[in-house]
Amino acid sequence: MNYILKNENAIFYECGYSCDNAIFLKLGSENFFITDSRYTIEASLSVQNAEVIIDKDLITKANELIEKSKIKVLNFDPKEWSLFHFEKLKRSLEVHFSQKIDFSFHKRAIKTPDEISLLGRACQLGSEAFERLARDFSLNGIDLSEKELNFRAKSILSSMGEYDLSFEPIVAINENSAKPHALPTSKRVQKSDLILVDAGLKYKRYCSDRTRCVEMQDNFHFNIEQTFSSSKIQKIYDSVKKAHDESISKARVGMKAKEIDKIARDVITNDGFGELFIHSTGHGVGLDIHEFPFISQTSEMIIEDGMVFTIEPGIYIENEFGIRIEDCVVMENGKARIL
Repeated sequence: MNYILKNENAIFYECGYSCDNAIFLKLGSENFFITDSRYTIEASLSVQNAEVIIDKDLITKANELIEKSKIKVLNFDPKEWSLFHFEKLKRSLEVHFSQKIDFSFHKRAIKTPDEISLLGRACQLGSEAFERLARDFSLNGIDLSEKELNFRAKSILSSMGEYDLSFEPIVAINENSAKPHALPTSKRVQKSDLILVDAGLKYKRYCSDRTRCVEMQDNFHFNIEQTFSSSKIQKIYDSVKKAHDESISKARVGMKAKEIDKIARDVITNDGFGELFIHSTGHGVGLDIHEFPFISQTSEMIIEDGMVFTIEPGIYIENEFGIRIEDCVVMENGKARIL
């Protein structure tokens, strides 16, 4: 198959290196990594299974290589391309451009053993960072704002810059936790407040993702077992935890992704909170923080061994609080294992 890639993670998957200005071309048996002179040394040292080509005009160079190859069909993912760059690419070429939406995501849906090992290490490092975060928040958190807590979370999760983050962390207090993707505010945390933390880090570019909810107390932890002084919060937390646990324990190879979503959704619906579970149960994790499979109500994707995805049910009560519990799992020997 002949194809062209522009997305950084898609390119990295093909040749072990990418940067913010590169094109990857597969033309028959030949592979080309095209970038500009700023990346000559790094690309030459790191690119595997592709010829490195340096040029100031990547698209024109790609155009020349495609024309020279005399191929008839070139596959591409339209999500990777702006209209401007795509029009420039195909200009004057007598080639059929075949759209393959999410082309790289489909290739990457089933992880190799090496990828699973890297993802496992990312999750382990993320879990250890959560432990350090709990100690820091317990000792220093009272009266700090969400913005300040968010800053401390980024420093601790990254080990002071050693690791990149999977995404901008979420640290939300009380009513702000009712927003699944809450932005940090100037609200300050006090004892007995509810705190939701959703965060992850990257290990060798592979992401982790985890969410925990706790009550702000001395020496609290981010373990999945939690006790809350509010009976309402405790009831909802227990419902979300049951949905989380049952989704993982009952997930099986051969299911459709929507069937796993239904396991979580049925638990929460039967507890009377169905309308407050407002997002999907999970998403694939790999080089991107969101990739295949999506564990949603509509996903027909068949679950297979080697897939890695989150399980993250949640219940959100506007202007009060939200609860979400999230772990990454890998499908192995037909079942789900928490990474």
